[in-house]
Amino acid sequence: MKRMIEDKLNKWKVSGSRKPLLLMGARQVGKTYSCLEFGKNNYQNVVYLNFEGDMRLLHDIFREDLEPARIVQELSYYSKQAIIPEKTLIIFDEIQACEMALNSLKYFCENAPQYNIIAAASLLGIAINRGKYSFPVGKVDMVTMYPMSFDEFLYACGKDLLLEKIKESFSSFKPLSAVYHEEALSLYHSYLVIGGYPAVVKTYLEKNDFNVVKAQQANIANAYIADMAKYSTPNITIKSTDIFNTLPAQLAKENTKFRYNIIKSSARAKDYELSLQWLKAANVVLESIKATEAKHPLSVYQEIDSFKIYYSDVGLLSYKAGIQPQDVISNISSHRARGMLAENYVAQQLVAAGYPLNYWQSSGTAEIDFIIRIDDSIIPIEVKSADNVRSRSLSVFADKYNPDCAIRFSTKNFGYENSIKSIPLYAVFCL
Repeated sequence: MKRMIEDKLNKWKVSGSRKPLLLMGARQVGKTYSCLEFGKNNYQNVVYLNFEGDMRLLHDIFREDLEPARIVQELSYYSKQAIIPEKTLIIFDEIQACEMALNSLKYFCENAPQYNIIAAASLLGIAINRGKYSFPVGKVDMVTMYPMSFDEFLYACGKDLLLEKIKESFSSFKPLSAVYHEEALSLYHSYLVIGGYPAVVKTYLEKNDFNVVKAQQANIANAYIADMAKYSTPNITIKSTDIFNTLPAQLAKENTKFRYNIIKSSARAKDYELSLQWLKAANVVLESIKATEAKHPLSVYQEIDSFKIYYSDVGLLSYKAGIQPQDVISNISSHRARGMLAENYVAQQLVAAGYPLNYWQSSGTAEIDFIIRIDDSIIPIEVKSADNVRSRSLSVFADKYNPDCAIRFSTKNFGYENSIKSIPLYAVFCL
């Protein structure tokens, strides 16, 4: 499966200022597979080391000292492979399980930059927050990997031509021909159910069975809950699980601002703050923060106590909400279900494209789903799950800020409507 991370890995390899690369992301997003494929295609050999697999011998190599020459010699002996500078890719998988291995990246950066090292971490944010780990600040290059975006999904489905047609229409801003438009919408609806976990996508393409898809999504959800128990206190585990399980109820509301009383009527922010931080640090959920003003830098105008929380994968939302796949694919699910899936989907695509998530509210009732910075402009984004696009919120925003443009994502084709750019939901990745 083609992943966008490939381009970032290739740029890292040829960089003249290359440091060990720390590849972060939630479990099941494809970090290990992408690293191994990159190594196979670009190096003479790959030395793969999993710190959750061999907890004794492998960890012992890093306990004596952090001298790169000695470590490389012993890793070569351990793996039964020669480690050749610039020709061998060393992969440290699940590096958060070995504190000293994480620390060693600093010394590889300073004393042995000739070795190409990628360290993959699923729960590094959790480990660091627990105060056990020393992060090699300034000594690593960092990249975060997310579930497959919709364009990656199209590649996986063999829809290269359709993908190019979407890109062409976005560039020219001319409507996509009906035959391509309808197919793209159909695949978008399928993606809402399947999501972007590579194993789930692969299974769907091989089996074409949504029961198998749901079973895999259940396994992933249960694995996240197991991680909560493994890497946090019992109290945080319980509350993290509560947040994780009640997100569909949060997102189904008309106003999707996160409310603690949805979890439990007596719940308070201070009781669940650490659990919410856990989920964010594990990249299991995405956070969109309210901006009080649509001005840059947006970080200056964030109201951090007002936020929305999304699943990092829309397929996981579909599964956790108990939505019937056929209802989504046939586009006959309820308005509320379609709305929360579309909004979560857009959040996921924006994050994958590198946009921080923010939303805006007026002093009245107007709300803009997302605002993003493009060049020097703050652009409002409205999300509609169908082709009914009537709304006053963009007008309220335009009257106050006079943006260079406004964007509305819906099931309608490319076009302009009342000075608003209409972009189909399947083309969010083009931004």
